[in-house]
Amino acid sequence: MNASDLAVARWLPERAALTPDRVAVDFGGRLIRYRELAATAARWAAGFASAGLRPGDRVATLARNCPEQVEVFFACAAAGLVLVPLNWRLTTAELAYQLGDADPAVLLTEPALESPGKEAAAAAGGGCAVESLMGGPGDAGALTGDAGALTAPFDRPSGDDALLILYTSGTTGKPKGAVLTHANCFWTNLSLDRTAEITGGDVVLQVLPQCHVGGWNVQPLLAWWKGATVVLEQSFDASRVLTLIEEKKVTTMMGVPTNYQLLAAHEQFLVADLSSLRQVIVGGAPMPRPLLETWQARGVTVLQGYGLTEAAPNVLCVPPEYAGAKTGSAGRPYLHVQVALRDLADAGGGHLGGPGTGELLVAGPNVFAGYWRNPAATEAALPDGWLTTGDIAERDADGFYWIRGRTKELYISGGENVYPAEVEEALVAHEAIAEAAVVGVPDERWGETGLAFVVFAAGREPAADELARHCRTRLAAYKVPRHFRPVAELPKLTSGKLDKVTLRARLAAGAESINGTDGTNGTGGVHGTDGAGQ
Repeated sequence: MNASDLAVARWLPERAALTPDRVAVDFGGRLIRYRELAATAARWAAGFASAGLRPGDRVATLARNCPEQVEVFFACAAAGLVLVPLNWRLTTAELAYQLGDADPAVLLTEPALESPGKEAAAAAGGGCAVESLMGGPGDAGALTGDAGALTAPFDRPSGDDALLILYTSGTTGKPKGAVLTHANCFWTNLSLDRTAEITGGDVVLQVLPQCHVGGWNVQPLLAWWKGATVVLEQSFDASRVLTLIEEKKVTTMMGVPTNYQLLAAHEQFLVADLSSLRQVIVGGAPMPRPLLETWQARGVTVLQGYGLTEAAPNVLCVPPEYAGAKTGSAGRPYLHVQVALRDLADAGGGHLGGPGTGELLVAGPNVFAGYWRNPAATEAALPDGWLTTGDIAERDADGFYWIRGRTKELYISGGENVYPAEVEEALVAHEAIAEAAVVGVPDERWGETGLAFVVFAAGREPAADELARHCRTRLAAYKVPRHFRPVAELPKLTSGKLDKVTLRARLAAGAESINGTDGTNGTGGVHGTDGAGQ
């Protein structure tokens, strides 16, 4: 196998030649067949080339889930470009930072997001053109071209070439761009197919956002490789999902625990026709056992998994035949993926053998190429060739892994990674807050949410609603703490840094109440209903 054989560029043209009339995308009843998808992707690729983009250049998108992002993804794959799908829920300042870091040649936006896209591009200070994503390359300003301008078959990129840059938060609060190559995507999809197979007859429901790795590499790309149909939803809505499963005869889907919790809580869940649903995959956070059992009681096989963006993302999965016996486990390693446990008691970082508990490490062709223009962060993530996940896992005698906790401070709210440092930075920007410390706490709906301990400036004590509004001007909604707890002072280490170990210990002991002051004000919390799993 040579390097070009690992390029995702070949998947769509070859599939379109083999099964041109199959439906590739069903978007609100708009049916796009493989030949149409391939032809439009080729026109986008030609448009990029005509506009002067060259292999390695970045193409950013700012849009909710839509077929046009799929077209642009495969166009980038064909032309050797790098797709940077941005999270449309971020603030202008957050988007500007990522645009400045990625330095894309063009930002493609949906109409509703054109204004924030232009504001973010201007704030980034680069030469990024802002064009329309909708209607195809002919409507995207200078991005016009004849598909015949590119040779067929295309000069395919190498498997080592970058394909996606996906931004994920870092311990300092500044997002980092995880670079996924063609080969990363090839191997992670191959391993997924050999563990939780998709066939050409499957109907895959996609509700995860295309700005996340799960919106591409957990079922959708595999579905298009295999010739299946993807029912693409702009966002998650529990009522609509239950209706689509019945009407479209959905056979498989991927979601985060919050998605499945909202579905199970819906009044139609117990009477909905789920007979077509062969299996569902859950990731992003551990799924509570009662929720797993609720779905299993409806006759649906639930495959718990574990992954992270830097692993493209698939690391562990419970094979279908073990779904009942290993309920709650994150599973065994996917094929082509290596995992190990670092001994937490060994200063040298030795690996544990047999059953045990330690930091989960990952290696294999699915592991990312590094962080975009950030060699220091890359070295920290891959110090000895193994990807350090920061997660604590327990391995049982059968080789199944159970995620027990985190060495890092991040928490996961509705499937979204949240780093306290970024939230704390936003909080202390408020003139009434002298200090802040944020920790993740259990939340019935979102899995986890933020609890902010705040030290107020003398004579000041704004209401929780005001603090929440302040945070919303600087942070995406899912990052805004749901609870605010005023304290006289925060525990400190001798170095002067926050002592979050002591803070969490006090919380666990009941010395600090989770519900001291609630930022929800009876309005359902800072998370909007469209934030589930996004």
